[in-house]
Amino acid sequence: MKQSIGICSWSLNNDLSLVQQTMLDADVSHLHLEVAAIDAFREAIAQNGWTISCTMVGFPQEDYSTLDHIRETGGIMPDDCWATNRAIVLDAIVRTTEAGVGLLSFHAGFIDHNDAEGYQKFCVRIKELADAAQEKEVVLLMETGQETAQDLRSCLEELDHPALGVNFDPANMILYGKGDPIEAVKTLAPWIKHVHIKDATASNTAGEWGAEVPWGDGEVDGGMFLQTLDEIGFSGTLAIEREAGDARADDIKLAVKRLGES
Repeated sequence: MKQSIGICSWSLNNDLSLVQQTMLDADVSHLHLEVAAIDAFREAIAQNGWTISCTMVGFPQEDYSTLDHIRETGGIMPDDCWATNRAIVLDAIVRTTEAGVGLLSFHAGFIDHNDAEGYQKFCVRIKELADAAQEKEVVLLMETGQETAQDLRSCLEELDHPALGVNFDPANMILYGKGDPIEAVKTLAPWIKHVHIKDATASNTAGEWGAEVPWGDGEVDGGMFLQTLDEIGFSGTLAIEREAGDARADDIKLAVKRLGES
């Protein structure tokens, strides 16, 4: 496996001591770091020789309680939050480049090609943010899941912006019910700059969330997933994300072990 392995800081609630111990136990040195935690982690990053593979930013209005709620509240689309969210992303871009990092990920919101007005609004907003990122030599990574891989690809092809890419999360494809992760990797190959290692099982009820599970316990074919990443030439970071369960540090270490066995 030619990719580096890391963890997502927010999986452990940005608890520096827990992140540090987990990274030590798992023998990993890469970190997908929430922008809000940059200052708190700065000294430890230098002392431990960690690499920030990517930063991440979220938005305060987002409601993940149901699929319908996140569709309405997710990302940069809610009009009453746009001014605030625009400022959040612009600040995150500055803080990312100041930290010497070239990638910033976020959930941009649902791309709906059937809503012409909404889609146009999305494109205008994401281009404005991408232009700002390009000025700072940062690439904005839109995370997979909210839409099918083909819909995301069509948007990226239309925008054709050098400061836009993809943070690929295979579990999100399953959680949102948006298609097969392996085929999605092939579809989005030219834009994949960073990858989450996360697993899930699909819901039996249409329109409802699936369930996140430890890596290797769900419906992502881990071996085929890694093989497909190799086939498309991906050589970036595999950042383990665990956002559910009561034993996240142990689940992260299990994922590292299973990745090593793949």
